[in-house]
Amino acid sequence: MSDAEEPNMDSLFKRSLKIASVVAAYWVVSISLVFLNKHLLSGDDVKLDAPLFITWFQCIVTILLCWIFSVMSRFWPNAFSFPEFKIDVKVSREVLPLSFMFVMMISFNNLCLKYVDVSFYYIGRSLTTVFNVICTYVILGQTTSIKALLCCGVIIGGFFLGVDQEKGAGSLSIVGVFFGVSASLCVALNAILTKRTLPAVDNNVWRLTLYNNINGAIIFLPLIVIFGEIPTIYKYQNIASPSFWGFMAAAGIAGFAIGYVTGLQIQVTSPLTHNVSGTAKACAQTVMGSVWFKEERSGMWWFSNGVVLFGSFMYTIVKRSELAKSKSDDKKVPDIEPAKSGDDTKSLLPK
Repeated sequence: MSDAEEPNMDSLFKRSLKIASVVAAYWVVSISLVFLNKHLLSGDDVKLDAPLFITWFQCIVTILLCWIFSVMSRFWPNAFSFPEFKIDVKVSREVLPLSFMFVMMISFNNLCLKYVDVSFYYIGRSLTTVFNVICTYVILGQTTSIKALLCCGVIIGGFFLGVDQEKGAGSLSIVGVFFGVSASLCVALNAILTKRTLPAVDNNVWRLTLYNNINGAIIFLPLIVIFGEIPTIYKYQNIASPSFWGFMAAAGIAGFAIGYVTGLQIQVTSPLTHNVSGTAKACAQTVMGSVWFKEERSGMWWFSNGVVLFGSFMYTIVKRSELAKSKSDDKKVPDIEPAKSGDDTKSLLPK
């Protein structure tokens, strides 16, 4: 091997190691967040029937972390940068419509997880891609190709097959499925509203996160009262337990971190690789949920998961292919490309 090849090999190894580390971090944070929320929402050790309060607290943790990183950025600007912790009432009002959708999204998301098993969670929320197609057509007037629609058809088929198999296993929660479908719709609408709202915060994702969580924390307060969670919280016997608050804090930190590692994974790989990684992660999460909670599943139940995963993967491939063909230069599109929100997602990256 020549001297010129050695630096290239070393650079390739470091790049590969960085990508592997980022993907691993995304998997760990994402799966940990699901299991932590599942424990808090329906764990036998917690027994606190106050999902809105638990979700509200995660908003508070995110706000606190935004303030901490803003302070650290001011004192150690050479280490990393983070937007200034500054609240503009006018901007807050502009973000408010998105914040209402954000509250609905995370509420339905957690309520789905409360009522369904971790192993079924992916199926319960698998219609996000389908709702993305519907919403972009109804709201934005954008059409979708036949190939992409066929992929959506596969996802829908896998979803209904999964629901049928969950019913056959005797563990189907109609309420949980309703919340899962509602969460999927809200995720799709949230994506559209996010694109429209980003200019109000100078296209900075972290500023949007701050305003969203501040508005969300305020919106949650009357909801907590309306749904009668105050007496439940007051009577909760483990309200002073360090273990309970430790899990609450860990879930809040993971909720904040998932936004960072998601953006980082897109930045060091590509949107396509991120979607493939997310699909593979969902598969691993389903297996881990079945093993951890000692669930016995039929072959057809596993097949339904495979159908949804296959449909989601093929949709990603089809959209990627269509995007590549639509580029004006029509040249080879590298798999490693910066994310569209790269300038925002790297605000915490070391300089």
